[in-house]
Amino acid sequence: MTIRHFLNLSDAGADGVAAMLADAIDRKAARVGLPKGAPDADAPLAGRVLAMVFEKNSTRTRFSFDMAIRQLGGTSIVADAGTMQIGRGETIADTARVLSGYVDAIMIRTDDHAKIEEMAAHASVPVINGLTDASHPCQIVADLQAILEHGKALPGLKVAWLGDGNNVLASIMEAAGLLHFDVVAACPQGFMPSDADVALGKGRARIVADPREAAAGADVIVTDTWISMGQAHAETKLKAMMPYQVDAALMAQAKPDAVFLHCLPAHRGEEVTAEVIDGPQSLIWEEAENRLHAQKAVLRWCFGQIG
Repeated sequence: MTIRHFLNLSDAGADGVAAMLADAIDRKAARVGLPKGAPDADAPLAGRVLAMVFEKNSTRTRFSFDMAIRQLGGTSIVADAGTMQIGRGETIADTARVLSGYVDAIMIRTDDHAKIEEMAAHASVPVINGLTDASHPCQIVADLQAILEHGKALPGLKVAWLGDGNNVLASIMEAAGLLHFDVVAACPQGFMPSDADVALGKGRARIVADPREAAAGADVIVTDTWISMGQAHAETKLKAMMPYQVDAALMAQAKPDAVFLHCLPAHRGEEVTAEVIDGPQSLIWEEAENRLHAQKAVLRWCFGQIG
C-alpha cells in the first residue's frame, strides 16, 4: 500500500485538495454547538496517534493539529526537536524509522525542506508538512476553505499577493496551478519568488513590481509577515517592503467584495495596517480557525479516508 505523504499540495493533486476542502467544510458545519474537546460522531481516526515534531515555534499549527487528531478520535505526542535526540545529532532518517514504530503519522514543522523529504523517504507512516522554508500546504487548505465559505468559486478567481516571495506564496501558486485560479504577486526586487516556484502555477501565476497592478480587480488580497522566523529584523528589507503594505488605499483597488487574508502572526503597521486587518473585509479569524478543520481533512486524506 502506497504511503500518502503530504509535503506539498501536489502530493494530493487537484482531486485530493478538493476532497480535503469538501471534508473540512462539512465537518466544520457538523460540529456547530459541540464542545471543542468532543470527538466527531464517527471518530474516524480512533486509536491513531500523531507525532508532532517542532523545530520552529508554533501557535496555530501546534494547537490545530493537536485538536484535529483529538476531534477525529485519536491522540497526539508533541515534542520540540531540542528535547529529542534529533537535537543532539541523531539523523532525520533514523528518527523517521524510530517514530514509525511508535505512531501512525508524523507532522513536522522545520526549516529546510530537504529535512521533511528525508523524513518521508525513511518513514513507514504518513509524513505531513507543518511548514518548511519551501512551502506551507496546510495553511493554503485553510485559506481556500475560508474563500469558499465566503461564497467565492476558485476557478477564475484573482488572488493578489503583496510582499515577500516566500513559502506561503509558493504554495498559493501551486494551488492556483491545481485549482485553476490566478495569482498576481507584487514583490520588490531582491525578494521575488524563484522561477521554479512561479512555474508551480502552471501559467496562472505572474510577478509584477507595482502593488496596485496586483491588487486591481482582485477577489482576494493576501500578505504575510515580512520578517520570517529566524530572520533578523532587517531594516533594509523593511524599507524595500513598505511600498507593498496592505492599507485601505490598496484594498480600494480590489473588487468591492474582496476579502483580506493573512496566515498570522501579523505585524500591524508593517505588512498590513490595523484598519485593514481588523476591518470588515478581513477573514483572518475564520482563516485561523480553519487551520483546525483543514488539518482534520489533511489527516483523513493521509489515512486514505477521503480523496
